[in-house]
Amino acid sequence: MIFGLFKKKSGNIAIVERQYALLTAAARQPFLYTDLDVPDTVMGRFEMLSAILILYFRRTRTSARAGQEIAQEIVDAFFEDVDHSIRELGVGDASVPKKMKKFAGMFYGRLESYAAALDERDGGALAAALRRNFHPGADEPPSMQGLASYLLAAEAVLSEAPEEIVETGQLRIPPAGA
Repeated sequence: MIFGLFKKKSGNIAIVERQYALLTAAARQPFLYTDLDVPDTVMGRFEMLSAILILYFRRTRTSARAGQEIAQEIVDAFFEDVDHSIRELGVGDASVPKKMKKFAGMFYGRLESYAAALDERDGGALAAALRRNFHPGADEPPSMQGLASYLLAAEAVLSEAPEEIVETGQLRIPPAGA
C-alpha cells in the first residue's frame, strides 16, 4: 500500500499502517467467507472491510483527538486502497473519480444503515442490511444472521478497549468463530 500522503499530514504513519493492517486482516478471516456467508469476491471483500471499518469508526467516535485523527487517516488509507484496487482491475484514469464517488457513497450509506441497527443492537435489522449489501439481487440470499451476531459481539468487545490501544493503533477486532 502507498501511504505517502500521510507523511504530509502527521507523524501517525506507523500507527495508521499498523491499525489498517489489523483491520484488513480482520476482514480477511477465512471463517467469514467459509461459515458466515460473505462472498469471496472483490465486492464481498469490499463489503467485509467496510463492515469492519464501520465497527472501528464507531469505537473511535468517542476517542480523544489523537484517536479521531488516526481514524480519519484510516478512512483516507481505505479510499487510497480502493483507488489502487480499481486501477489494478484495469479501470481507466478517466473513470476512476466516478468509481471512487460510487464507492464512497456505498461506504457512507452502509455506515448509516449499519449504525442504525448497531445503535439499537437489532440483529434482525443488521442482518437485513447485510443481506441487501452482501447479496444484492440474490433470489434467496442467506440470512446473514451469523455475520450480524458476530458484528454485534465484536462491537461490544471494541467498546471496552482502552483508549491507549486506539491511540497506538493496536485495536484488534475479535476473531470470528471464536
